[in-house]
This record gives sequence, C-alpha cells and structure tokens, in this order.
Amino acid sequence: MTVLCFHLNNPDPYFNLATEEYLLKNFEEDIFMLWSSESSIVVGKHQNALAEINHRYVKEKNIKVARRLSGGGTVFHDPGNLNFTFMRKVEKIEEVNYKIFLQPVKEALEKLGLEITSSKRDDLVLDGKKISGNAQHVFRKRVLHHGTLLFNSQLKRLKKALKVDLSRFEDKAVQSNRSEVTNIADYLQNPMNVDEFSNFMFKTIAQSFPDYQYTELTDKDKAAVQVLRDEKYCQWDWIYGYSPKYKYRNTVKFSGGELKVMLQIVKGKIDQSEWEGNISGELAFKLTELLRGKSHALEALEPSFQIMKEELQREGLQVDELLDQLL
Repeated sequence: MTVLCFHLNNPDPYFNLATEEYLLKNFEEDIFMLWSSESSIVVGKHQNALAEINHRYVKEKNIKVARRLSGGGTVFHDPGNLNFTFMRKVEKIEEVNYKIFLQPVKEALEKLGLEITSSKRDDLVLDGKKISGNAQHVFRKRVLHHGTLLFNSQLKRLKKALKVDLSRFEDKAVQSNRSEVTNIADYLQNPMNVDEFSNFMFKTIAQSFPDYQYTELTDKDKAAVQVLRDEKYCQWDWIYGYSPKYKYRNTVKFSGGELKVMLQIVKGKIDQSEWEGNISGELAFKLTELLRGKSHALEALEPSFQIMKEELQREGLQVDELLDQLL
C-alpha cells in the first residue's frame, strides 16, 4: 500500500495535533508525518494536565499547553524537537507494536552513526539517556503511533516546565515517568542544524517504504483541520476539562496561622471545597460558595479572590499568597 508522507511546516501545536486526528479518521492510506511545534507542553489523553506542568513557569514563558489523542506521559515540544507520526491499518493486535513503528526511525538514526537502543517502555535511548518518547492510539482498525526526537531542545527549559509537586494531587490519572534526557545533536559525528536533520529524517524514513508518495494537505484539508483545531484542540474543556476527577490538597501558611484546603475537581471545575484552620466559619462558607463551579485555573480564581480581597485581608490572608498555594 502507498504511504502518504507529509512534512508539515506549521509551528502551531494545536493545528499539528488536529492534523493527526483528521488524517487518522478521514484517510484510508498508511501515513508518515514529520512535524515540529513552538514551545509547548503536550499531555497524554488520560492525564491531569495541571498535575503535569509547572503552571507558573509555563505562564511566565508563554509556553502553550495542549492535550493529544493518545495516552502516555507528558512531553515538551520546541523548535529543537521533531515529532514523527505513523498511521496504519491493522488486522491483528500484534501489529499494534511499538517496535514495528520505531524500526525505520531507529535505522535512520543509525545511518548518522548513532548507537540507538530501546528502553523497557519502548523509548529510544542514546548513551543511556532518552531521546524519544512514544505513544499510540487506535481508531477502529487504524493505529496512530507518534513520538518525539530531541535534537537540540532546550533541556533546562523542559525540566523547569515539567517540574511539579505531585504530593498535592490525589487522582487516578496516568502520571508521567521522568527520565534523564539528552539531545541527538551532541552525539553527531558530522554536525547539522535542526532543518538539515529534519530533512534527512523525512527523506530517509519515507524512502524506507517500498511505495511512498510525498504529499501535502490540500486547502480543503487545511480548512477542516483548522475547524478541529479551533473547536477542540485549543479549547480549555479539552486541555484541562478532560482531566480525570481529582482532589487538590495543600496547607496555606499566613500571618494568622495555617489553613488546610481541599478542592475536589470534576471536569476541570471546582465541585466542592473544604477550608479548615485559623479563619472564621463565615469566611470558610463564603469561599466554598464563591469557588463552586469555577475552573481550577489562575485566570478563574484570581478575579474571584479579588472580590473578597478586603474580607481576606481582615483575617490575615493575601490574595497572591492564597492563589500561590491553590495551583
């Protein structure tokens, strides 16, 4: 069967993720796609987005947060990271196999003189360090397999963006396994930039298929992908609201003492909350009522607390300090 090969040139992570879903559900051909995005964090379908990111750092650095169609752990995208996607019709469950999809990627990297191995979780490993994380999604009889390739990604930024205190979250969501990572560029015998690497990987992997065809999205395809991007992938309800139900617990220390807080979150919104400590029963009741139904997000909580700023200050609480401990 002909393999359609797409080399996308769009830095928008929401558009790229929407392209994957569109091609998976609207094409019958096998597909290979290579793409990259601007700085963004992409969580797995079944993850608690807020529990996977350092939201203050992400907001400060204007890093986008997205959710993909497949499961697995959280990954960091930036222009120094490539993403590959394979789609194939399968007849047997044995064909939904990480090693089958990763083989052409591994062989392409080995042509650059790199010694590539696989971890127990089917990550690609170089010098004992992870260079590629992978995940899969099955739609009817079509399987989507995609992964990352750290070429010259900003690894310090990656670590800061994914640093979070998981002890505050109580849920059944899939949690990421943090691994030591490295960049492919540091091991190349003959240096190349990310564009050269991207072109090499695209051409080499595409030509590994007996019958390949270079192709591009048509205007009709792009319009359909844009709708999916706008109506799903960049929406708060998909990125955060799709997170499994969870509880958030923390202790707020302030001038009047301590305040233990529990927030129960359903579909990204505060379903109920408990406030125990050195505040009046009246304030605790008002906070419970005020936050019910609000999104567990800075942009939703900050204006709510500003409404009660004077009441909070009378009991020794500052809005900024409270916000800092509730996310």
